[in-house]
Amino acid sequence: MPMYEYRCRNCGATFDELVISAQEEVQCPECDEYTTEKLMSAFASGGSSGSSYAGASGGGCGTSGFT
Repeated sequence: MPMYEYRCRNCGATFDELVISAQEEVQCPECDEYTTEKLMSAFASGGSSGSSYAGASGGGCGTSGFT
């Protein structure tokens, strides 16, 4: 089961949730509303520095880093 980060549109709380299906409605643990939105994770977006996991290690697919 994947873990997603959510934000509640009602109270503004952010939280992580394990979900069975991406279509599953997620309830806010703070206000118990179902007005949540899935957030883009820092890993998937490359983080605030703009680097990805592969870039951070000095290489990516198909590159060895040696010349």
